[in-house]
Amino acid sequence: MRVRLPLLSLAASLAVLMPAGAQAETPVASGGAGEAASSPYPTTRAENRVSRRFGETVADPYRWLEQDVRQSAEVRDWVDAQNGVTQAFLKTLPARETFAARIRAIMNFERMGVPRKGGNRYFFTRNNGLQNQSVLMVREGVNGAERLLLDPNGWAKDGATALAEWLPSPDGRYLLYAEQDGGTDWRTLRVIDVATGQALADEVKWVKFSDLSWKKDGSGFFYSRFAAPKEGAKFQATNLNQSVWMHAIGTSQDADVKIYATPQFPKRGHSAEVTDDGRYLLITTSEGTDSRYELHVARLDGASTTPPRPLVAGLNNDWKLAGSVGSLFTFRTDLNAPRGRLVTIDVDAPIPVPQEIVAQSADTMVGASMVGKRLIVAYLGDAKSEAELRTLDGKLVAPIRLPGIGSAAGFGGAAGDAETFYSFSSFAVAPTVYRFNTDTGEADIFFQPKTAFNADDFVTDQKFYTSKDGTRVPVFLISRKDRKGAAPALLYGYGGFNSPQTPGFNAQRLAWVDQGGVLAIANLRGGGEYGKDWHDAGRLARKQNVFDDFIAAGEYLISEGITEKGKLAIEGRSNGGLLIGAVVNQRPDLFAAALPVVGVMDMLRFNRFTAGRYWVDDYGDPAKKADFKVLRAYSPYHNIRPGSDYPAIMVMTADTDDRVVPGHSFKYAAALQTAQPGGKPKLIRIDTRSGHGSGKPTDKLIAEFADAYAFIAHFTGLETN
Repeated sequence: MRVRLPLLSLAASLAVLMPAGAQAETPVASGGAGEAASSPYPTTRAENRVSRRFGETVADPYRWLEQDVRQSAEVRDWVDAQNGVTQAFLKTLPARETFAARIRAIMNFERMGVPRKGGNRYFFTRNNGLQNQSVLMVREGVNGAERLLLDPNGWAKDGATALAEWLPSPDGRYLLYAEQDGGTDWRTLRVIDVATGQALADEVKWVKFSDLSWKKDGSGFFYSRFAAPKEGAKFQATNLNQSVWMHAIGTSQDADVKIYATPQFPKRGHSAEVTDDGRYLLITTSEGTDSRYELHVARLDGASTTPPRPLVAGLNNDWKLAGSVGSLFTFRTDLNAPRGRLVTIDVDAPIPVPQEIVAQSADTMVGASMVGKRLIVAYLGDAKSEAELRTLDGKLVAPIRLPGIGSAAGFGGAAGDAETFYSFSSFAVAPTVYRFNTDTGEADIFFQPKTAFNADDFVTDQKFYTSKDGTRVPVFLISRKDRKGAAPALLYGYGGFNSPQTPGFNAQRLAWVDQGGVLAIANLRGGGEYGKDWHDAGRLARKQNVFDDFIAAGEYLISEGITEKGKLAIEGRSNGGLLIGAVVNQRPDLFAAALPVVGVMDMLRFNRFTAGRYWVDDYGDPAKKADFKVLRAYSPYHNIRPGSDYPAIMVMTADTDDRVVPGHSFKYAAALQTAQPGGKPKLIRIDTRSGHGSGKPTDKLIAEFADAYAFIAHFTGLETN
């Protein structure tokens, strides 16, 4: 389980050029410059702060809003005032309660996560439908009795402390799990005795962006962590010097052994993975979010670990371990194959050389795992899941038949054990769990949810449209079968970090469709739908391609009569929030309403906070002239155009987001409100005890999406029932 790094009236423009003699940075406090007395928004103090960079002077009047809300009373007061205005407006929208009720009804079904096996025990998450946090169950044998092992719903009064990563020991004796409080990326690791349910004294802190991997005998585990941040800097300090450690069960964290670190390269992060036979430790090193890794391998001999030695150097290509037999490791890689291939490497050879066993194909290889005596290889065919069964030397056995257009997840397991599990879902099909035998190729339903909606009421289609430069781009369209003619539409996009947007189940978005709206999900360049080349076509100096693809998607929806001008809303989260901010600046006329959620809005300072420094792989480095010019040209915060007829916008963020710090959204919203104090609303909704998205309790999810979709329904003319 590899954790992917991170990686959402007239006034003077923020981009006004200053005299050539301006200082490098000049902060001068002033009393709310540009604030009109008639503004419906809270007063936001503006500073005359400018910085001179590469011959250009850029204003940053709201930098004070970057301060942690916990550390600044002024920022806290601003947040409270903004939430007051936003909530007052949302209370006027009758669709708010309609969406809350419908989302709650759609979510109210029992669901199960994909099981993991430890010894003869099966571990899986379960939710009765509306529990704030899913619980963790254990079953004795595949058909045996099951019992509750962990219930995070009692960990915090507000339900905002979540069970994050978890992993049973190979023999099933222990369960290692991570606590996530209030949506933060920080984790605290704990261990429980599975037989008794008793917690051990083991506690490991300051874990973030970490794999978890047990030693074969269950005597300890490997993890990655950072040094404890300075007082008051927990949610904003840049993450540097990640290192790999080994923790022995029954000992304190102070006794943990450092396995691997690169203090000479503080930006490098490291993860560790033990092979199924317990003989080797594979250490994967990266420096950013792009899939470019170095590999080191160490021998695990009893209680000791040999010093890691290089296996693949250079941070040039993607390498993901599929499994191993002795010293022969099988990897999925994009080395000489932008859409992926499988190779083997003998890690004990004097000169390890990759040997191809599965060549690149027309589809994008997105996963491979060794289960029993077979390889399961997963692909994306035009962003839809496909899978096949192969021998360990790469020969095709048979395709794995999936139920239709959708997304498959899971296929974990171990060499020598033919059993694996996977889930399959689609836009209107809730996740069904299958048990699969790699010896026979047979799949049986292990768990099928009973939902309160009829999947046959909805239709999913895939279309292709042409972007500005002639590139053919796919888009998924989801609507009710009984839709007639143009309808209010919600266009969603991401377009970054090699992350594909696939047809998975989302109860909140299904509620939008259920109420008569169209949902469109565009597979923009920058994502991983078509491999490395598709990703590269939407990052760094080519980032504008992503925005062009998204704008073209909106134009396509209107030209094809799927929706109409004035009825198109847009949504994006994280990197997708950046997308929304950029396209609203570039084409404000195209959209009726916009939801930029936890977005990266200041492209000139994103790398100064928490995980932001990883993102230079996709965005570029603001400290480099060529990158700065590109970033400055589309940065949402710096390109707001006063006087333009902007759509209705509700910016959304959370106070504990330490992935994309909320200062991005704070500054962007303040600039919007100052630039356009009249016209359609420019609001910001700031959640509390909530982070970038993971671990969010069910009641907060319902409230968040009810607010968001009531807002866009109001401005697109969607009539709810």
